[in-house]
Amino acid sequence: MARIINKDTTVCMSLSARPSNFGTRFHNYLYEKLDLNYLYKAFTTNNLKDAIYGIKALAIRGCAISMPYKEACIEFIDELDDSVKSIQSVNTIVNTNYHLKAYNTDYIAVAKLITANKIDHTTPFVLKGSGGMANAVIGAFYDAGFKNGIIVARNQLKGEALAKRYNYTWVKNEQDILPQQAKLIINVTPIGMLGGVEADELAFPQPMINNADIVFDVVALPVETPMIKYARKLNKIIISGADVATIQALEQFVLYTGVTPSAELVKQASEFARQA
Repeated sequence: MARIINKDTTVCMSLSARPSNFGTRFHNYLYEKLDLNYLYKAFTTNNLKDAIYGIKALAIRGCAISMPYKEACIEFIDELDDSVKSIQSVNTIVNTNYHLKAYNTDYIAVAKLITANKIDHTTPFVLKGSGGMANAVIGAFYDAGFKNGIIVARNQLKGEALAKRYNYTWVKNEQDILPQQAKLIINVTPIGMLGGVEADELAFPQPMINNADIVFDVVALPVETPMIKYARKLNKIIISGADVATIQALEQFVLYTGVTPSAELVKQASEFARQA
C-alpha cells in the first residue's frame, strides 16, 4: 500500500548543484519501513539565501547541503554545532521551531571511520582537494590527532589557507611528495565520480597508491571508484565514499526524526540508495 502524503507530512530536503538520488532513496526507504510520515526531496537552486530562508519559513524539518553551498550557507544559519565551528563547512541543517542549526555529519562520519579502522594518528597522510568536503575530512583528522599532513590542491589560495588553518603543508601536485609522506592517501575531489569528466581516472598516480597502506576515496558514486578498485587488487586498507555516505546519511536521519534504525535496516537502505 502506497504511503499517503497529507497536511501533517514532515518534509526534508537537500540542496546541491548536482542533486543525486542517494539521499532521496535512503531517507524515503527508511521512512516507509519505519512508517514515518516524512517525505524527502532533492533540489538545486540559483538563489541560496532565499532557499535557506524558505526552509525556515515553510517549516522544512531538515536539509542536506552539498557542493557548492557548504560554506556559503553559513551566513544564513542561526546556530552552528561544534561539528561546524572549527571547519566552517555545513552539510546538514535542522529546523526546530523556526530555528536553523547547522551540523556537519560528513565530519562525524569521517571521525567514526578513523576510529572504526583503528588508523594510527602518527600515520602521515596526503589529502587531495580543497573544497567544503575537504574541510570536513581535514578537520576530523586534525581533531583525531593527526599532525603529519599534506594537502594537494590546484587552487593555491584555498589550498594554502586550508593547510595553514591546521598547520599542514600545501603542495600543488603530487610530484613534490616523498613516498614516506603518503602512507594514507585521501581523495576529496570529483576524480572518479560517476558521470564526471574524470570518471575513469585514478585520483592519485599508481606509484602513490602502490606505496600507501590506506586508501580513502570520499567519492560515493560509483560504489567503487577506479582508485578503490585498483587499491583493492593490492589488498590495501580501503575506506570508500559509500562508507561515508551511509554514516553521514544515518546521522542526518537521526537528527531529523529522532529515530535510530537497526543496523540491518540501514544496510538495506544504503543498498537500495546505491541502485540509482
